[in-house]
Amino acid sequence: MLISTPIGPLTLTASDRGLTAVDFGGEGTGSSPLLIDAAAQLAEYFAGTRRTFDLPLDVPDTGFRATAQAALADIAFGQTMSYTELAAACGNDLAVRAVGSACATNPLPIIRPCHRVLRADGSLGGYRGGPAAKQWLLDHEQRVLGNR
Repeated sequence: MLISTPIGPLTLTASDRGLTAVDFGGEGTGSSPLLIDAAAQLAEYFAGTRRTFDLPLDVPDTGFRATAQAALADIAFGQTMSYTELAAACGNDLAVRAVGSACATNPLPIIRPCHRVLRADGSLGGYRGGPAAKQWLLDHEQRVLGNR
């Protein structure tokens, strides 16, 4: 399912068990009650009325990458964390590169908010949707919180 957002089109895909991906751009086809719910929750997020997501997810749940991607959901709305801090939160202070890889391959950006992970010096770092999208998402959350 293709949806329009302030950061560009997003394609949502799902299995019978849950949401499997949020991709930047693409050609979304098909619909289901789960995709309609995911689109509605994302619309609420972009409208500033939703801070967390309540959707079934169908993503790998084993290995360090899965642990790091799941830990993204623990970064509060409007907060940020460094790659180093996320590695420590996942139990391996030395896994900074692995955390970066987990963020880069996160199949559920925004839902699992990898945009909230920054470099240790506070700079943006990478983002599959591009630096402008990452900055927009961070700024959006600060606006919703009344900090900008």
